[in-house]
Amino acid sequence: MEKILVTGAAGFIGSKICEELLNRDIEVLGIDNLNSYYDVALKKWRVDRLKEYRGFKFYPLDIENFAALEIIFSDHKFSAVINEAARAGVRYSMVNPFVYMTTNADGTLNLLELCRRKEIEKFILASTSSLYAGQEMPFKEELPVNTPISPYAASKKSAEMMAYSYHNLYDLDITIFRYFTVYGPAGRPDMSIFRFIKWCLEGKQLEIFGDGTQKRDFTFVDDVAKGTVAGLKKVGYEVINLGNNKPNELKYAIKLIEKFTEKKADLNYKEFHKADMMATWANIEKAKRLLDWEPEISLEEGIEETVKWTLDNRNWLQHIKV
Repeated sequence: MEKILVTGAAGFIGSKICEELLNRDIEVLGIDNLNSYYDVALKKWRVDRLKEYRGFKFYPLDIENFAALEIIFSDHKFSAVINEAARAGVRYSMVNPFVYMTTNADGTLNLLELCRRKEIEKFILASTSSLYAGQEMPFKEELPVNTPISPYAASKKSAEMMAYSYHNLYDLDITIFRYFTVYGPAGRPDMSIFRFIKWCLEGKQLEIFGDGTQKRDFTFVDDVAKGTVAGLKKVGYEVINLGNNKPNELKYAIKLIEKFTEKKADLNYKEFHKADMMATWANIEKAKRLLDWEPEISLEEGIEETVKWTLDNRNWLQHIKV
């Protein structure tokens, strides 16, 4: 049976990619350091669901630990590596920029070097739409992304460049995905959709940085997982956007949350953050052309499904810190 290594397997997107692979009868070895950037209970919930699959094995391991990774690569033969492990969050990267570089850049280098040594030809890297700050929309992959406005974006740019160097030197087949505002069930508690649904249901104020007119290309997690798995095909070296290609104002997302929770939101507006982007919008022509991929879930459908999941899991989610 084919076996793929997925890093960040306890994460929001990483766990969904594991699920997509397992449903295709592909064996998955998942690793994650289970760090406490956000509530670990949510990460453990995701891993416990994956452990229900016969073809899934999990190790609590940090991609910064080269020696431990080397043992994993020696004990298993992988057909591909999907690197979803990363320090996430634009704002926290200003608080502790060092860990963003050691995980996002150095950790990626560790994986690339082990792929070279073990002759694993396919490598997928999760990157971010945050790199496009200040560029003309809709964002195309060919745009120069040399002005990152946060340490998070800068660390992701570093990982992309290291990946290119390994493709150039050692012919690794590499697909880099720039994700656009991914949301959905079991999402990250530090992101707006999770927080707003939880706060709305609990009757708490929704903290909004800015006036709510900022636009995001909200992309449902199932669509992103399918696109990422489609990226296992041989492409040489490609950077590919995965986005909904339909930006919506944050205020509209809140209206949908109000509709499906049947609760009126109490809005608390705060100053717009300097490291944030006013709008994101993905050009997805390359994903359509190379991967035959395009999003299937609308924002309306996605918010409804996310609210339903939250209500179904409300008993334990009430204890999740945001």
